[in-house]
Amino acid sequence: MLVRSPLPEGCRPSVRAAYAPEAKQLLLEVDLPGQGIIPQAAEFRFVAQRKEVVVQPRKEAEAKDLYRRLLARLALHAIEEGFAVTAPALVDSVLFNGHVQTKDRATGRAIHPCLVSVVAERDSFAELVLDERELDPALCLRHLNAIVSQHPYDLEAVAPVAVFDLTKYQFIEEVDVASTLDSRPDLVQMDPFAFEHLVRQLFEARGLEAWTTQASRDDGVDAVAINRDPLTGGLCVIQAKRLKTTVPADAVRALSGVMEDKAAAKGILVSTAWFGKASVDFAHRNGRMQLIDGRELKSLLKEYLGIDALLGLPKVPPGWKPQDLQ
Repeated sequence: MLVRSPLPEGCRPSVRAAYAPEAKQLLLEVDLPGQGIIPQAAEFRFVAQRKEVVVQPRKEAEAKDLYRRLLARLALHAIEEGFAVTAPALVDSVLFNGHVQTKDRATGRAIHPCLVSVVAERDSFAELVLDERELDPALCLRHLNAIVSQHPYDLEAVAPVAVFDLTKYQFIEEVDVASTLDSRPDLVQMDPFAFEHLVRQLFEARGLEAWTTQASRDDGVDAVAINRDPLTGGLCVIQAKRLKTTVPADAVRALSGVMEDKAAAKGILVSTAWFGKASVDFAHRNGRMQLIDGRELKSLLKEYLGIDALLGLPKVPPGWKPQDLQ
């Protein structure tokens, strides 16, 4: 596949691939070329008087732009090849993570920063005219809602959409929780696995494209979703907490940190409980966070999934009414 593609010398990548059958997704982790792939010489000029060839060095700004465009073009090529060699019935999307094998100039240690991460849907990708000369590969990645390093030439890493480590991260088997619930499920008493997937189904019903990235929740991220809206869309981090008491303010602040780490456009914290004033004020100041308490969650489940749920909280939260739990 990619290792046999007719690419220029130095551009043929090292590829690791896997297939997630439940999600019909091809996963590609690609080692992209380092900055040294860009020639330092912009041109060679012959000086007749001295009878010698003088090297005209390339400007730094030009080298950075060339490298940025090269990485974008290689990412698009890898995704295109991924779709080309797989059957549409088996692969709906390609998850691409582009890394660089290099050394940290501050420590001398080997590092493997991710510079490009994107999930491309087959139907959307098929609409691209990749051989159009006027196509800007970097803008094309932005059109696909890719997460791209703002300074790839400086090896400034980004948090990938999903980490390609199959021993720790996995695409959880799709579970249709809504179809297996009783008519009046208690959200507080639900199995954590079922609750997490119910939240996933809710956001997919609202038009987001979501998937579970880590079942153990070691880093607190339950789901990552893509909003395709051209005005308000982008990467969205979703956390689901099944609690009986007030959501700790630290949980809200932690979500803000995860949003920054993953360069997410929005963060959503969902809970069966309620939020205190400090949490609400913090989310308001942040401007990119949405807090969904148990009362609103009940309403959304009813509206989008037709589930009339219960909230088995030990007490009625401040400002709520007893019927809000029923």
